[in-house]
Amino acid sequence: MGIEPKPFVKWAGGKRQLLDKLVSNLPENFNNYHEFFLGGGALYFKLYSLGLIKKAYLNDANEELINSYRVIQKNVYELIEELKKPHYINDAIAYYKIRGLIIEDKVLRAARFIYLNKTAYNGLYRVNKQGKFNVPFGKYKNPKILDEDNLIAVSEALKPAVLMAVDFSEVLKYAKKDDFAYFDPPYYPLTATANFTSYTSNDFSPKDQERLKETVDLLTVIGVKVMVSNSYTDFITQLYKNYKQVEVFAKRAISCKAESRGKVAEVVLMNW
Repeated sequence: MGIEPKPFVKWAGGKRQLLDKLVSNLPENFNNYHEFFLGGGALYFKLYSLGLIKKAYLNDANEELINSYRVIQKNVYELIEELKKPHYINDAIAYYKIRGLIIEDKVLRAARFIYLNKTAYNGLYRVNKQGKFNVPFGKYKNPKILDEDNLIAVSEALKPAVLMAVDFSEVLKYAKKDDFAYFDPPYYPLTATANFTSYTSNDFSPKDQERLKETVDLLTVIGVKVMVSNSYTDFITQLYKNYKQVEVFAKRAISCKAESRGKVAEVVLMNW
């Protein structure tokens, strides 16, 4: 058996440090798996490594991210060969040149996406209202732009997966009784100035949070086991007041000031 797959991108709000808590709260058994805010996919890769994935429906609103997942799923060796090319280097001139490219080819788009993720400031993915990636160069000493072994492991882990870039509510087309759905949406902001949700050119509003709760309610009615991660705020705890709530703590590193990167309270919500 090869290495255990792990997220191939750095992703704001990623769940790697909370995996033990999430796994310890899993339903006892389930059929298919649904994750409609996929991001880095840390929980999916852990469930796959534990042998718990039969079939999975994985979705994210970020089309560039999903394109990269699809390329890794079906064309991983082409992607690896592309990323071996000498222009994918940790250099500001190369970074801004590649950042400015508009690419149609799916494999080249995936290579650009991974390269920018590894070399951008703080590993952020942020776009402006025109949908253009606008994160500055990260100035890292030696980022691992190509992790060949992990890309191959991720490709293998994605074999049971259907990959989509649609609205999260479309989970209702696929989820059935005794399936398991995990939602990790852009978090409700802790403060008015902390609303970091621009992973796509559309922000995730309080109305979207309410729409997600309605989707969770509908899944609950049909017998889907649902888990949701979000910020531990009055808005969220009240919104999900009829669901089981477990408070957890994660160290978040979005702030540019190291001293303000403390542990932040989050909540895991469950309908069982």
